Amino acid sequence: MKKIILAIDGMTCSACSNGLEKYLNKQEGVSAASVNLVMANALIEYDEKILDQAKIEKFVEEAGFKSLGLFTDEKLETKKKNQKVKFIIFTVLAVILLYVSMGHMVGLPTLDIINMHTNPINYTIVLLLLTLAFLVYGFDIIKNGYKNLIHGTPNMDTLVGIGVISSILYSLYGTYMIVKGNHMYVENLYFESAAIVIYFIKLGRYIDGISKDKTKDAIKNLVKITPNHATLLVDGKEKRVTLDEIKKGDVVVCKPGEKIAVDGEIISGKAHLDETFITGESKPTNKTVGEKVIAGSINYDGYIEYKAERIGKESTISEIVKLVVEATNTKAPIAKIADRVSGYFVPIVIIIAVVTFIVYLLLGNDMAVSISTFVTILVVACPCSLGLATPLAIVVSEGLCAKNGILVKKSETLENARKVNTIIFDKTGTLTYGTLKISEILNYKNEDRLLQLVGSIEAKSAHPISKAFIDYLDENKIEKLEVQEFNDISGYGIIGKVENEEFILGNSKILQKYEILNNHLEDEERLAQNGNSIIYVVKNKEIIALIGVNDIIRDNVEEVIQELKNNKIETIMLTGDNEKTAKKIAETLKIEEVIANVLPSEKANVVKKLKKENKYVMMCGDGINDSPALANADIGVSVNSGTDIAMDSSDVILTKNNLYCIIKLIKISKRTVRNIKQNLFWAFFYNSLMIPIAIGFLKPFGIAINPMIASLAMVFSSITVILNALRLSSTKVINSKK
Repeated sequence: MKKIILAIDGMTCSACSNGLEKYLNKQEGVSAASVNLVMANALIEYDEKILDQAKIEKFVEEAGFKSLGLFTDEKLETKKKNQKVKFIIFTVLAVILLYVSMGHMVGLPTLDIINMHTNPINYTIVLLLLTLAFLVYGFDIIKNGYKNLIHGTPNMDTLVGIGVISSILYSLYGTYMIVKGNHMYVENLYFESAAIVIYFIKLGRYIDGISKDKTKDAIKNLVKITPNHATLLVDGKEKRVTLDEIKKGDVVVCKPGEKIAVDGEIISGKAHLDETFITGESKPTNKTVGEKVIAGSINYDGYIEYKAERIGKESTISEIVKLVVEATNTKAPIAKIADRVSGYFVPIVIIIAVVTFIVYLLLGNDMAVSISTFVTILVVACPCSLGLATPLAIVVSEGLCAKNGILVKKSETLENARKVNTIIFDKTGTLTYGTLKISEILNYKNEDRLLQLVGSIEAKSAHPISKAFIDYLDENKIEKLEVQEFNDISGYGIIGKVENEEFILGNSKILQKYEILNNHLEDEERLAQNGNSIIYVVKNKEIIALIGVNDIIRDNVEEVIQELKNNKIETIMLTGDNEKTAKKIAETLKIEEVIANVLPSEKANVVKKLKKENKYVMMCGDGINDSPALANADIGVSVNSGTDIAMDSSDVILTKNNLYCIIKLIKISKRTVRNIKQNLFWAFFYNSLMIPIAIGFLKPFGIAINPMIASLAMVFSSITVILNALRLSSTKVINSKK
């Protein structure tokens, strides 16, 4: 099976997207199709032995829409060729049309040559010509409506098209009667109604288009992160190229102030890079030979040469954009309900309009009144707001998640995160950093440069513990001192001279080897009980310091656990480590339930057991051993520092490696579902209220509407839903710990 995302032109409401989705899913070779109204694209999974892109695009055309080819990053920018100019021109024409047809009703002066009473034929011809211009302007609406009706998937355009054509046909009959001399028909022309309905539909789409663009800001910003050009090193000479010209293995140069062009590995030089956009870490990271760089990072101060490794669609940024776009193409359960409703809604409205038209005629109303009521029902019931209610809120929330370093692969995850009542945390690499860090320093002689001295000597060692000291020096921009007479004593420790002073570093065995008195046994015991590996620092046959090295707990984890408890969410630590170490960390974090010494397969069984107890389980992990549990959980969350397989198995990736993002996700989920329910309420409330008024049930109370008012009301309905959905983008979920 293969997946593609096509950019689709011509969709105007959820009935459009729903109809196209149904049509695509019926085709042989298509295993799954999901159409996104807001992003104007379709995610299609198909059998490449049966279909190819050209055949799928043919299906799209048959359904009444147009494929604009593969949905690429560049197509995130809305193409507005002459759209604004056209809208301004037709706004002027709409004012002229209303002035000619209705100016006399409000006491405005009118030209005698087009006066409906003194020159009815001239008046009629002017209205006809102006209306023909609007027919050309709205031809796409009528064409799409007709095509969808033919394919058995009537949509909003079908409603508008039927209404407009009905008004114009009756008005053309009136024009014929006026030309024949029956001037009474001048009172029963509906040219202006048809034209203004088209104008208001276009107005709604123009506003809608601007609003939809705002929802894509997060994705657009991601696309803009990478530079347009880069400098290659070819045969020792620099060559300026576009990103498309870079190939794997090319050597790329990055100077101070420039951005990294593609993902790669440094082969020469060092620099401090700002990777805030991907890691959330505001402090620049020191990068040197052998370390990875990410496209979009800003080089603050150094000259580096790096080998291109992941280019184009393989880059970290492209993968993030792809994940966000694909997520907006998946359907949340609540969205599927709205799609089903809108799919039935349009045919029901057509039936109601036809029945009302017939009843009006049977009750003795004239043709003009019957047609006006028929058109009003069709226009006022257009399910624009219903179609926007769910997808717009989902896309806004996806963007909000992306800005907060939360990549959600499926929109149903965004809806369901609010249901989580149990969260399982892996220990190493999730609750802790997974790498050794200096956790405690006991400096008995108040040595001013203790860590600089120790770090400089440890930098010469290949032992895993040495990385904790090297990282400390790098993170704090501390220069390494020159070390002489370095000696690695396997199993004991290391010795080195700095500025002619000898230092011995190692475990307790090295004290015995060199017959050094250990008079800090209590401190040693306390550090050991806290799970530390202990480094003794000896100078002149005397212990001057003890340094505890441990896999330390991530920032904010204690606050995260406490806030989860405050929200009545059960937290469990699940680890393959020994029970003593696990319980020590659990006590620190106040996690009450610990499951230790478990194999990867057993982790998945724990998740299954909890699900059988009717708990909605979120699993948060980072390693290969976590992937079965991540896949089995209701929602799997992977930290970005995790392995590829862990991230593939998860539903959510935390790009900032900050567990507080889990709380943000749950908050965003709750607010998104609340927003969708509000949108659906207003959409259904609007249609429930307006259709009876359009039918004429409130005429005895002096309340009635015509097609023009109906089209304006429809625009206001859509704007209400749009504004409510956009409120999500300003949601203060960042009251946070970054």
